[in-house]
Amino acid sequence: MMRDPKKTIGDLIDKQGVAFIGSISTDGFPNMKAMLPPRKREGIHEFWFTTNTSSMRVAQYHKNSSACIYFYDKRFFRGVMLIGTMEVMEDAESKGAIWRDGDTMYYKGGVTDPDYCVLKFTAQSGRYCSNFKSEDFGVWDTKSAKSQ
Repeated sequence: MMRDPKKTIGDLIDKQGVAFIGSISTDGFPNMKAMLPPRKREGIHEFWFTTNTSSMRVAQYHKNSSACIYFYDKRFFRGVMLIGTMEVMEDAESKGAIWRDGDTMYYKGGVTDPDYCVLKFTAQSGRYCSNFKSEDFGVWDTKSAKSQ
């Protein structure tokens, strides 16, 4: 059993170079996609990703905000799935908050590029797997444990 889920899960997430995000297709099937790690996170409650507004995933989240994110540490064969909702954020404040100088490589129009948006994931619960054992845990507002 984890003594401190916020720290255990946070440390695992911060060491990963890839995140997986899940959505629900228009015909009701789960879809999964590898992404760059979140640009920002607040505890294990909120996560912000960059993506293309024109992407299939954004269209899916507009129709159904149910989502999950998954982080996997292959070295120690452990992982965490967080279940919650995904919001598509297209406002200037959200876009500017996680913009980085090199992003023009993906979004030629800069921070105001209409094909640039932010995915904000809010976790409700999770499942942690380690040492061939799994445990469920609740997610609380962890804004006091900010990390970027």
